[in-house]
Parts: sequence; structure tokens; C-alpha cells
Amino acid sequence: MNAHLDSLLAQTDRAMGAVFNSHYRGEVHVGVDLGTAYTVLIVLDADYRPLAGTYRFANVVRDGLVVDFIGAIDLLRELKRNVESRLGFELTHAATGYPPGVPLAEVRATANVVRAAGLDCRAEVDEPTAANAVLQIRDGAVVDVGGGTTGIAVFRDGHVVYSGDEATGGTHFSLVIAGALNIPFEDAENLKVDARQQDRLYPIVRPVMEKVATIVARHIRPFDVETICMVGGTSNFKGIAPVVEEVTGVKTLIPVQPMFVTPLGIAMQDRSEQ
Repeated sequence: MNAHLDSLLAQTDRAMGAVFNSHYRGEVHVGVDLGTAYTVLIVLDADYRPLAGTYRFANVVRDGLVVDFIGAIDLLRELKRNVESRLGFELTHAATGYPPGVPLAEVRATANVVRAAGLDCRAEVDEPTAANAVLQIRDGAVVDVGGGTTGIAVFRDGHVVYSGDEATGGTHFSLVIAGALNIPFEDAENLKVDARQQDRLYPIVRPVMEKVATIVARHIRPFDVETICMVGGTSNFKGIAPVVEEVTGVKTLIPVQPMFVTPLGIAMQDRSEQ
């Protein structure tokens, strides 16, 4: 595991609301994560340190597939303008990510959104591999629980030996909350991400947590996995790690700010030689 992980993620979190070096004019690495719930844009400096970033809730992607192409382009253009105004220079290129198992045509659709927003798409990387560029796990499993899907990758000696992806993620948490409390989906989404509400919501969403855990257990069963590291925005929900550990029987960890692990790793793939 990356010894500097917590400090890197804390710096990334701060970069979402500020610019660390407003006078910086060197090489940058840009990552775009078009998620089912949140779209994230992050900029790193030449040494892969966070410079600036932003994110926005949007329903432009469903289960890893772009369902609102124009909406996705407009959103990314808006995020790009926001970050450019803070940095003081134009962003011209980026890398993007996709859940493992997504058809090639959909991977191209994601890259085309990036291009249509005015960025040369220099790399496309599957999300668990991107996450591990940050986590630096040599042996174990990375589980990326996003808005619509749960992606799993098993690593041996730092290399992916297996990856898979299934529908079930944070959107399903929100749907269950909305149904149980008889409130609109948007209100349920706001409740879900409010840490003060999560204790009372836990009994409602625990069955969804168990489904996520069952998915993970099924995918890692053929492998001798000793540690699971969970990332993605849904991993922020209090109590999910113990449920996954209980169902899988495997030690389960969640870093601080797990939502930013994958976007950060995507940005690390934005290199000029690719």
C-alpha cells in the first residue's frame, strides 16, 4: 500500500476547492472520471501532485454507459472552464476511465465525450487499474463501488490477474432510501451523502451493502485474496467495510476520501508518450 496515500488524498480533497500553486505553468496531467453519480475532473502537476479539481453530481452515465451524450459534454465543458479559471491557463488533454467489462464501443463513447469537451483524450484506463496506480497494492483486491456499478480487480505482484464489474452501487442505495422514506430520489441522494444521517439510514441500506459484498465474494472466490481495499464514493457510507468483511471473510480497508482515488489514478495515466 502507498505509504503516502492518506496525505495524497487529503491534498486531493483540498485541491477540489483551491489551487495549490496559482503560478504553476508546467506540464499537467488531467483525469476525467465520468461516473454514474459524479463526474470528476482533476489536474496534477508534472510530479503528479494535485493542483486543482472539481466535481458535480449528474445523471449522464448509467452503469458505466453514457446515456446523455450532450449532457455529459456540457457538464465536462463547465467543469473544465471552472478549473481553467482557477489555474489561469487552458487544459488541452486528459485521460479517462471506464468500468471493467464495458464494451469497447462504450469506452470509445466516453473518450468521445472528453474530445467533444475540448480535450485530447490521451489514455483510457479501466477504473480498478487506475485506482491501484494510487493505492500501489501488490497483492490483494481493489473494489471500486461507484454510483451504478461495483468493479473488482485482483492483483498479483502489482499486476491485474482478474477484473469484473456488476451493476449495484450508490444509486441503488439512494433508490432504497427513497422508497423506504417515500421521498424523491434527489432528496434521498442528499441524505445518503450526509454523514450525520448515515447511522439511521444504515438499517435501510444494509441489504444493498450485503449485495455489494456478495458480488465481491463471488468474483474473488477463485483467488487467495488476503486484503480488500474499497474505493469510490459509495465506500464513504459508514459501516460498509465491516459488512464486506463479514460476507467475504477478507480483511477490508477504506482509505480517506475514497471518492478521489480513481480520478487521481486516471490523471496519472495522462502522459504525453501515450
